[in-house]
Amino acid sequence: MLTTKLLSWFKTDPNQPRKSCKEVDLRSLGESMKSLGQLQPVGAKPDGTLLWGERRYRAAQLTGLNELQVIITEKPLTDSEVRVIQLTENLHRSDLSGYERWLACSELMGMNTNWQLKDLAEHLKLDPSMVTRLLSPSKCIGEVQEALKAGKLGISDCYAISRVSESDQAGLLAVRLSGATRDQIEHKVRKKHNGTPAVRVSRIKCPLASGAVIQVSGQDISLDDMIAAIVELLREAKRASEQGLDAKTFQSVMRDKAKAR
Repeated sequence: MLTTKLLSWFKTDPNQPRKSCKEVDLRSLGESMKSLGQLQPVGAKPDGTLLWGERRYRAAQLTGLNELQVIITEKPLTDSEVRVIQLTENLHRSDLSGYERWLACSELMGMNTNWQLKDLAEHLKLDPSMVTRLLSPSKCIGEVQEALKAGKLGISDCYAISRVSESDQAGLLAVRLSGATRDQIEHKVRKKHNGTPAVRVSRIKCPLASGAVIQVSGQDISLDDMIAAIVELLREAKRASEQGLDAKTFQSVMRDKAKAR
């Protein structure tokens, strides 16, 4: 049933796949709705809970619209069916983040324990290979998932990293965050799958053009291990600088942290 309802009638669903919307985009959408009218109705349950169109609802709130056209569905829907509707409506939009897509797909698989990947693909009208990629963060370590959440990685990056063992994922993550391209990550993954052993040494000494010398030492260090160590060191050094520590104090702090592990 298509009708018009005041904004006060609507309720948002806290489990909606979309976790955030940029205010500037919402204002632009709201102003467009003011000048051109609401081109697409939102969808809701009889109690006002939004099924789709949350961006339109938020945009209307921001820009002072009082009502929205809405399609009210009388059909009883399971939680899984609601989530499929919401995800399908949002999934093909470019502004839905990879992290949000992964969470939504994971939730659907958890709600339907008898589903296989092909079942999820069929419900979302996607190629099964795409569903495999969307769920790949579930096979990654927590640090990779956090990088995806922060927007430092994309789903394709997670898919590449998920294809190696958890013990190798931290190194690949560090390489990616240090500026390596996705193609370079894929190349490293293929090398690992082909069984090409990484060259390991006890010390890597790198003189720089500035005259400084960076040295990483330890047991059986590869180039990826060195990159991961330097990325960790940079993160700690930046934090120390923000706290106002000098070089000597920073060195002592890092020594104490290493002993505590």
